[in-house]
Amino acid sequence: MAHALRVGRRALGRTAENPPVGCLIVKNGQIVGIGATAPGGRPHAETEALAMAGAAAQGATAFVTLEPCGHHGRTPPCTDALIAAGITRVLLAIQDPDPRVDGKGIAALRQAGIAVETGILADEAARDLAGFIMRVRARRPHVTLKLAVSSDGMIAEKSGTRTAITGPQSLERVHLLRARSDSVLVGVSTVLADDPALTCRLPGMEDRSPDRVVTDSRLSMPLSSNLVRSAGVTPVRIYTVNSHDPEQARALADRGVEVTAVSATPEGKVDLHATLRQEAARGCCRMLAEGGAQMAAALLDEDLVDEVMLFGAPHPIGPKGLPALADRPLTAITDSSAFRLHESEVLGDDSLTVYERAR
Repeated sequence: MAHALRVGRRALGRTAENPPVGCLIVKNGQIVGIGATAPGGRPHAETEALAMAGAAAQGATAFVTLEPCGHHGRTPPCTDALIAAGITRVLLAIQDPDPRVDGKGIAALRQAGIAVETGILADEAARDLAGFIMRVRARRPHVTLKLAVSSDGMIAEKSGTRTAITGPQSLERVHLLRARSDSVLVGVSTVLADDPALTCRLPGMEDRSPDRVVTDSRLSMPLSSNLVRSAGVTPVRIYTVNSHDPEQARALADRGVEVTAVSATPEGKVDLHATLRQEAARGCCRMLAEGGAQMAAALLDEDLVDEVMLFGAPHPIGPKGLPALADRPLTAITDSSAFRLHESEVLGDDSLTVYERAR
């Protein structure tokens, strides 16, 4: 199952509304078939693994990280494929929370005489599939907040300026996070200050860039920005509350940017709950939030952060710097009962500490 989970992780950020599942077909102690959910969400992992196994699937065992579907969607049921291939035993990590499946796949397999065991490495699978689970249960993506901070908790030398905080190994990890995400979220203030591309630029993984999502209440996105100029290659979506500037909206649309009006907060800002619901409706399961102190604070205020990736540099910026969480210290994460420490590691001169939602 650990191997099946590794296979499934290869599909993170590539399967749209479908979960990134891994599947192994094993016979007489040998792996005869390997499959992961294909880019775009289909074919499913079981279909891919069975295709590789061919006739060797007869009498074999399937290890699957998520309960196989038992309903007709855009593809036939994976339970039917496993039964038809002659699989005699299925070992599962977790049950599928989708109401169309949710135990029905297990029941169909058992009714066909196939032995089914569940709960194998379930915690690891739940982490890998957290985006899919969140989208099904809460109708929003799983949100990872990424922060790169100096040793004194700053993210820039001053507001409105771009400051290199962490080193090359941390930067590579951020690009890998982008590759494993369906979308990356920033506020327009980050675009104005940094003019980021928000793409994955790891060699050989350039085609795995996430969709870029910007909250822009006044629809002030510069037409000359990197995001707008590359919208024809990698999608850009702007969520705004400004419906009174049709000329700017048309100019953005002409350059391939999708503009969507959503509800506003009492302060006139873009409603983040509405934004995340829209993203989930588009199939987004995993969202990486990269954009600025105000965005980080707003996501925390709205209880929309599920995981924090805290990249720490060894040098300070000083009291004139921009705090990572705007008007509050980093202890709002590190010492909060809302988060618990999951893991930490060293990345060159930097540190990476991962916190996850505690409830």
